[in-house]
Amino acid sequence: MKSYACCQAADILLPARQTIEEGKWAAIACDQFTSEPHYWEAADRLVGDAPSTLRIMLPEVYLNETAERLPAIHAAMKGALADHLICHNNAMIAVARTQSDGRIRRGLVAQIDLEQYDYRKGSTALIRATEGTVLERIPPRVAVRRDALLEMPHVMLLIDDPDATVLEPLFEESIPHEIAYDTDLMLGGGHIKGHFLTAEEQSRVLRTLDALITPEAMTARYGDATLAPLLFAVGDGNHSLATAKASFEEIKAAIGEEAAASHPARYALVEIVNLHDKALSFEPIYRVMFGVDPTDVLESLRAYVANLSGTAAPQNVRCIGAFEAQDVVIERPVQQLTVGTLQAFIDEYLSTHPGASVDYIHGVESTSALASKPDAIGFLFDGMEKSQLFRTVIYDGALPRKTFSMGHAQDKRYYMECRKIK
Repeated sequence: MKSYACCQAADILLPARQTIEEGKWAAIACDQFTSEPHYWEAADRLVGDAPSTLRIMLPEVYLNETAERLPAIHAAMKGALADHLICHNNAMIAVARTQSDGRIRRGLVAQIDLEQYDYRKGSTALIRATEGTVLERIPPRVAVRRDALLEMPHVMLLIDDPDATVLEPLFEESIPHEIAYDTDLMLGGGHIKGHFLTAEEQSRVLRTLDALITPEAMTARYGDATLAPLLFAVGDGNHSLATAKASFEEIKAAIGEEAAASHPARYALVEIVNLHDKALSFEPIYRVMFGVDPTDVLESLRAYVANLSGTAAPQNVRCIGAFEAQDVVIERPVQQLTVGTLQAFIDEYLSTHPGASVDYIHGVESTSALASKPDAIGFLFDGMEKSQLFRTVIYDGALPRKTFSMGHAQDKRYYMECRKIK
């Protein structure tokens, strides 16, 4: 069997369990609660002076304060390396995450080779984006990463493993393992427990990953052995992984391909999750527009969809705000997914209304709260089925940006592990 070797063990840094409070160390991914600063203020109060990943990352709600915040973040990275972090060489970590609904999602923390990842639409790389990448969002994130000593993974990569051959065997209780961490997570994040894999388990993981993309496996799942194999589809953290790729390309251009081949920035730490994990659900990512006249947006949306003449099945968007909710039925959509139709309208509207903006929101409750402002309007709609994901990406390329979210915001990845990138 051909070995693709795009997934490897990593030198993973973790805080000493005896000297820190793991529940305060772990903070939620930076791209959550982007319109809710009160969440991050609550996290700040809870952490206080305790060692925490909250101090070595930049929540995206504060992206406009990047220049002011970066020096303290980089200083905190140096402090964490000196005082708290211990390196576990050639490690992989099996992760059991108890979500807010009580279900347990299983994953594996390892590193992937960015040389085998491509976020461009139409890519045939082994690791691909599942949604459109907004290129203008990458440079400010590269600026954050450029002088960083550490990376922390909130990227979640999906595998299409309906027979549960790769990850599920790692959680057999009869096998003793060394615990990596075990703690409740702050602010409704549930619980997380991780254990290190043995060398034998690591080898088996790599073999079973390769088996997912043999010609026989591609035929069985997608009906065509000649399709370019897709091993990992980005489920969460698309722009973070794109940033890691762009940052590595910048380094490679500066030091040359030969030196870059062994540079730590060639790799990125991720969590791998089975698309078929019963605890993994796909939730729509809703939209809220700000700085707009809701009546004008509604009228413009109705006019926009009335002019469509596609052949996709009819769709429905529920418009909410400081007015009585209204449904807009899209009779002849061009896009296969409701979110694609809506995003095309929003992009067109924003291009002609300079004061307007849009944010991407997880959860009906948060969307409703933000849309209740006088100059805002929110959009609710049905999401895609997760079983559609790999086939759609393989045949059609990346989905519209922010198409889906894997579960609720509080169930997203919390930063726990670190890795040196310099």
